[in-house]
Amino acid sequence: MKYTVAIILLLFLFQPGYGQSPVKDETVYRDKDFMQEYNENYPVGNTAEENNTRSIAVDKNATVWIATAKGVMMKKDGETDWKPLPFSDEDKGPAYSVAVDDLSAVWMGTWNAVFSFRNGALKKIPGTQGPISLICNSREGVYAIGPNGIWLFDGNHFVKKNYSIARSVRSAISDGRQGLWVASDVGLYHCREGGTDYFQKTNVLLSAYTKGLAFDSRGQLWVAGLGGVTILKDGKKQRMIRPAEGCPSIYAACARLSPDGIMWVGTKLGVVRYSPDGSHSLLFSRRWLLDDQVNDIAFDKNGDAWIATAGGVVVIKKRKMNLLSKQEYFYDVLMKRHIRKPWIAGQCRLAIPGDTASWQPEDDDNDGEYGGNYLAMECFRYAVTKSEDAKEKAGKAFAFLKQLREVTGGDGYFARTIVPADWADRVHDGNRLYTEREKAEELVKEPRNKPVETRWRKSADGQWLWKGDASSDEWCGHMMGYYFYYELVAGDAEKVMVRQQVAALVDHLIAHDFNMMDVDGEHTRWSVWSPASLNHDPEWAPDRSENSMELLAFLKLAYYMTGDEKYQQEYLRFINKEHYLENMSLLTQQNPAWFVYYDVMMQSYLYPILIRCEKDPVLKTWYEQHMDHWMNGRRKDKNPQINFFYCYARNKKQELAASADFLRDTPLDLVNWTIDHTKREGVRLLHAPVLDELEVQELPPASIRSTVRWDKNPWAAINGSPDIEREPVFWLLPYWMGRYLKMIQEP
Repeated sequence: MKYTVAIILLLFLFQPGYGQSPVKDETVYRDKDFMQEYNENYPVGNTAEENNTRSIAVDKNATVWIATAKGVMMKKDGETDWKPLPFSDEDKGPAYSVAVDDLSAVWMGTWNAVFSFRNGALKKIPGTQGPISLICNSREGVYAIGPNGIWLFDGNHFVKKNYSIARSVRSAISDGRQGLWVASDVGLYHCREGGTDYFQKTNVLLSAYTKGLAFDSRGQLWVAGLGGVTILKDGKKQRMIRPAEGCPSIYAACARLSPDGIMWVGTKLGVVRYSPDGSHSLLFSRRWLLDDQVNDIAFDKNGDAWIATAGGVVVIKKRKMNLLSKQEYFYDVLMKRHIRKPWIAGQCRLAIPGDTASWQPEDDDNDGEYGGNYLAMECFRYAVTKSEDAKEKAGKAFAFLKQLREVTGGDGYFARTIVPADWADRVHDGNRLYTEREKAEELVKEPRNKPVETRWRKSADGQWLWKGDASSDEWCGHMMGYYFYYELVAGDAEKVMVRQQVAALVDHLIAHDFNMMDVDGEHTRWSVWSPASLNHDPEWAPDRSENSMELLAFLKLAYYMTGDEKYQQEYLRFINKEHYLENMSLLTQQNPAWFVYYDVMMQSYLYPILIRCEKDPVLKTWYEQHMDHWMNGRRKDKNPQINFFYCYARNKKQELAASADFLRDTPLDLVNWTIDHTKREGVRLLHAPVLDELEVQELPPASIRSTVRWDKNPWAAINGSPDIEREPVFWLLPYWMGRYLKMIQEP
């Protein structure tokens, strides 16, 4: 045996790329406060016209003012509803611009005039010729600008300025020296008493189509428009921001400098923020905005960003948090909306997409696998805190997984999930019949397909419906959960139950040629580990490496827990006679046609079992080196769960910066909003020959991914469905693992 292993080890050591990319161990992350962004939505009305917000301003009392096609609206601090201003019937109509002056009076440009609102009174200011599409505050007064000219308010009335500019005015900003910069569809103007400078050529601007203006903290003028942003100093181009520099669209509409010196640029595809240190970050999609078309931005006295979009108003706020308080937030959501009877942690369905108040519990194909993740999370929480609450809930999670076996009445066969018996009309994948023609169609598409007509069966006691045809994913999640429960939580009595559970499952495999046998007398579609299939059926070649690893882990865990030699003998037989270790050695050289990301997660579940439970030094070393090689290919994922599983199994401290970044950057919003990176200009899409989705070349940060579930590809270009809220175990498990490994220190 050892000679065979040594040969395989030698072959493995000389695989191309083995041992490359040495990684320096990282230090401990000391949990400290950071500013967690979140959003609040304030739709204006029920129609697209009502919600398309053109301009926005916030006064010193935190009252928000907006201009829309229906007129000017206001929302007081602490309220949610928008109220129209009391314009006369004669003056009602479209509004284009709102601004707040230094005395906190609100100025409004509308279809026919300029209005001000001060001390509760709305006043029409004479002296202009409507429509007034821009209001601009300055030291010298308030400018009113429209297709018919530019006027300056002198304290009593408006005086027309003799500036010759285009009529298609889009934005204006004071230069601080009695002058005015004006953006138009045909170029940029700098208007002063001594004359007007006109900028149109591409040696100064990305294009003549200019839409938004703002000065940064260094006095540079940011000009947003077609192509992106041009940054000018004294009328000369300093640099450009295009899709290559992080602008998500060539259609930039506005720019505003935040109180903390960050420039916010609104575009056709969200808002991108540029920090003085050169970094940038993007907010887009319904996770953050009511519509990706950003028309205007304003900041309140707290530094919160109020964003006028084509779909209504959104405010981006910040709250001081640390990882510990974020854990408390997510754990509270988990307990409130993501635990269903008997004790199943899973996603919930949103009857109204995006509205968590409409949540309903639902079943999922992988309740068993993710039940294993939840069990592991509570195990690590208990190991860190010694909380009786964590211990009790870990016990409940184990009891659920155990019930999945007991409810079937089988010898070790377990269900995918269970639901109350009265859920018959609301389950996923309900029972159905297949015609012979349908079976033929499926067989041609997928020769391994198994048309299961009766997926749901009632339990013997009549209380539950249980779902059959459990998969290998379920097995991996179960076994991972059992291992950590056994190691970190279980007392003597609980260990007996875990041993019996694992033994019953593995005995079922031994009795059925190492397949999971369904109640119909045939193996389930995916739970196949027999050498007859993996080694001799070409249709199972895609699963050969993965499933060989899985079976070795199952047998090793059963032997580790029970000490029964029959499991060890089978384990060695599969290594020496069936070549399952050799099969596993090819895992990192998988044919691209067979790669799917959720297999990566299954592998991460199993390495700790193989390494921690193996006592033979040669095999243990082999597994360790195999995982090292595997991990070199996974560092780019920046997946904290993979990272901490690796650190646990290998007793190392690596990839901590990436893990901590993910934990900090993950949004508080768990709705699985659709995220479509294909809309972003400058994003390179990859369609590499792998059996998976269209991918992006650069991994998006957690803040702009669909809500994570680790079986979903983090590199996917399009993902998400807003009728689901994900359970936050994806965040809680790596957090508590990091705490257990002493890589994350509490505040």
